[in-house]
Amino acid sequence: MPTLPLTLEDTAQKTRSGALSAEQSVNEALARIEQTNSKLKAFVHLDKDRAHLEARHLDRLAALGSPKGPLFGVPLAIKDIIHVAGMPTGGGSLTRKGTAPEARDAEVVQRLKNAGAIIIGKVATVEYAFGGWGSNETIGAPVNPWDLTRDRVPGGSSSGSGVSVASGMVPGALGSDTGGSIRLPSSFSGMVGLKTTAGLIPTTGVLPLSDMLDTIGPMTRTVRDAAILFDVLTERAEGTSLPAQQSQSKPFEGKRIGIPEDLGITLHPHTEAIWQDTMRRIKDAGAILVPVRFPKSLADYAAPCGMFLAVDGYRNYRGLAEEEPNRLGEAVRRRMLSGKSVSAVDYIENILSRDRNKTVIAQVFEGIDALMTPTTAFPAPILREHSEHDSPAVFTRFANYFELAAISLPAGVTSEGLPVGMQFVVPGFKESRALDLAYRLELSLGGPILCPLLKA
Repeated sequence: MPTLPLTLEDTAQKTRSGALSAEQSVNEALARIEQTNSKLKAFVHLDKDRAHLEARHLDRLAALGSPKGPLFGVPLAIKDIIHVAGMPTGGGSLTRKGTAPEARDAEVVQRLKNAGAIIIGKVATVEYAFGGWGSNETIGAPVNPWDLTRDRVPGGSSSGSGVSVASGMVPGALGSDTGGSIRLPSSFSGMVGLKTTAGLIPTTGVLPLSDMLDTIGPMTRTVRDAAILFDVLTERAEGTSLPAQQSQSKPFEGKRIGIPEDLGITLHPHTEAIWQDTMRRIKDAGAILVPVRFPKSLADYAAPCGMFLAVDGYRNYRGLAEEEPNRLGEAVRRRMLSGKSVSAVDYIENILSRDRNKTVIAQVFEGIDALMTPTTAFPAPILREHSEHDSPAVFTRFANYFELAAISLPAGVTSEGLPVGMQFVVPGFKESRALDLAYRLELSLGGPILCPLLKA
């Protein structure tokens, strides 16, 4: 039987105990990338020499008695909008072709390195992180590892982060989430993704989409792995956010889980079946399901969030969007240009409306531990059969719009063999609660749901 690639937690345990050297850990990751990336196209930049150099340096320090950080020797991938010293930041776009390597790390990358992580390379993104499907019209998109016979959307904009983790090339990656860009690939490509609260983790050294909404977060195969990365990214004490062990039979005992009365959209039959099964599952595991009605459906909050994305996208990249001949993909350019026509009055009214609704949302969360929804309304569609003019972020943007935290994890697999994600949404700065509830669902499922490619 094939051996599964080590989780982030297992990798760290082995490297810190001395059972595995940092260089061995890097070699194993590079071997998996060599075997898999030509098919999946997740990595857009690899620096093998630097990875080996950093691994050998860590091993020498360890031999001299230096303390081993919580991520000692763990190879990680970084979304290609985040600066890594010595590597170019491509932004998923031809407009940055030939960009010189960065002189400095983004703050989040420096925190990972301080913890002993080895940055093995950069992974694909939608151009300037502006798109939820994961497609890239100009330089190509990664391949969803759950279906190698048909080219399905990997989810975006953190497409390469999702594919590199779900396929086992690396045990963890960094993504960004402005309207769902961590959770959408987590749902479509079948892994765990944590959307953090805006402002909690610094975005210094990250190509911006929306200064108001941009967030950085971990993408991993297990909830515990996400918690380990989260603690490093927030500089919390090691193990602070690790979920506690729970009863196998009643892991949700006493937890009040809000269920929206109106999602605002009809679910795909396969997603609907897993949504219903998940509600039954957590109820049987002790959860109290609480019907929740918001002033609008969750889908209705996607449009006002989209206005912020469009305005900020145009503000940050209007020169690229308006240049002729144009080098951006048509869909990304159209999204950017749509922000040009938004009036100041409409923009301010949107901010005021959001502020008014925040009070209502806060009151809802006073009576529940979390809100649970499907992460997406359907499993991953065929790449060439979806409309770029639509958005898959009908359930994810709600969390960004109201500055909440959220986590997505696979909750089931369709009859076609595709993962379906569920998300827990919690108040801002309550990421530990989201991790705890996701871990309880993972337990009730018998463990993480893994991509079949890992077992091939």
